[in-house]
Amino acid sequence: MADTADALARKAAALYRSARYDEAREAYRHLLALDPDRPDDWVNFGLLLKRQGVFREALAAYDSALKRKVTGPEEVHLNRAVVLADDLGDPAAAQAALEAALAIRPGYVPALLNLGNLHEDAGDRDRARAVYAQALELEPGSALALMRLAEVTVFDDPAHPLVERLRGAVARTDLAPLERADLGYALGRALDQCARYDEAFAAYRTANEGSRALAAHPYDPQAAEAFIDRLIAAFPHAAETEAGPEPAPVFICGMFRSGSTLVERILASHSRVTAGGELPILPRIVREQLQPYPESLVGRDADFYTGLRQRYLKGLGEMDLPTAGLTDKRPDNFLHLGLIKRIFPMAKIVLTRRNPLDNCLSIYFAHLDPALTYAASLDSAAHWYREYERLAAHWLELYPDDVRVADYDALVSDPEAEIAGLLSFLDLEWEDACLTPHRGTAQVRTASAWQVREPLYTRSCNRWRNYAGHLDRLLAVFGEPNRA
Repeated sequence: MADTADALARKAAALYRSARYDEAREAYRHLLALDPDRPDDWVNFGLLLKRQGVFREALAAYDSALKRKVTGPEEVHLNRAVVLADDLGDPAAAQAALEAALAIRPGYVPALLNLGNLHEDAGDRDRARAVYAQALELEPGSALALMRLAEVTVFDDPAHPLVERLRGAVARTDLAPLERADLGYALGRALDQCARYDEAFAAYRTANEGSRALAAHPYDPQAAEAFIDRLIAAFPHAAETEAGPEPAPVFICGMFRSGSTLVERILASHSRVTAGGELPILPRIVREQLQPYPESLVGRDADFYTGLRQRYLKGLGEMDLPTAGLTDKRPDNFLHLGLIKRIFPMAKIVLTRRNPLDNCLSIYFAHLDPALTYAASLDSAAHWYREYERLAAHWLELYPDDVRVADYDALVSDPEAEIAGLLSFLDLEWEDACLTPHRGTAQVRTASAWQVREPLYTRSCNRWRNYAGHLDRLLAVFGEPNRA
């Protein structure tokens, strides 16, 4: 039996490496039914199930590995914590998993970093700082630990010891691209807080050099324009909007760093709204079922979209999320509004917008996924912003009653009027709590986590003026807005 099981294990692993995930899943099921006493294969099966979005089955696979005395159990507890925190939104269970990992191996830095991240998400800066400091003490050369510690520190003095440590680390010549990005963004943020804007911009330039080196390919303006053209061509007219039996989430989307997290926090302060955060369900559907996209949608009938709706709802069920009153706040879902309106014909969409100079600068200063290749230069950020506006205009033309623009600058300048309009659009009655979204207790897992825990403020408006000497190219594209 061992020879048969070993052969099955090799086959399952090869299918996984070849991205033949459904076949790999069946191979692992067969293997582990035949010989369940294979802890390493239970771990691999768990990783595959997480990759496919089957999160509770992934947890069960990890549990099976632990039950069978897997080597390196602290790593399996860490894997469980990631699923619990990132995919199932259960921070208490995630923390328990991390504590189990640390009980086995007290100096396990990956678990400490994830624990610090949980404290950040909960808004507990002091506990996050203590855990990150512990991780950095254990691994003094860790760029990630140094970055995380800096991210939860407030700076007002460019001579702060942590700033000096960041300067020294960024100056190293042996940094890997990811380390250069991690440290550069952290140093840029620290110097920005100290109002050392020219030095901050230089640090952010270094960070983005590292980010560009991590990308599989550079930003391609022509390909970006062609993709937007194809999306517009694929959805030339509005979908039918007959009310269906199922409620629809509220989709909040737009450019990254344009206020989507703030909008979700405002809405989540309402008694009838549940914040879903950046749900991975729709992008996974597109990636796994709808390639090539959007051409694969040509000629599809209503039953096809019913199937996609059922898969989306199954994903919500896996995460124990409701449909009614739920927000799905994934910024790049703006690419999929045509698809959303076919899956959920009655869905309401909020498109976030921000002063393009501030928005592009904020993108350049954010430590985003290197796959977002437009984020690593101001020129490409400006180009993608224009493409976003072009596609947004198309959706607004198709669905003027179901798509609303939420302007960040207007929202923070006149919150009561803007929030009232937003609630009316969503058929929600006024609640005063929406004026104080910073008082919410929900986890926040975005780059804006600390900003949205403060009362509404306007200091991020016209932030670009601090960097005007570096923004000639942006000003050439967008012009200088009128002073308010």
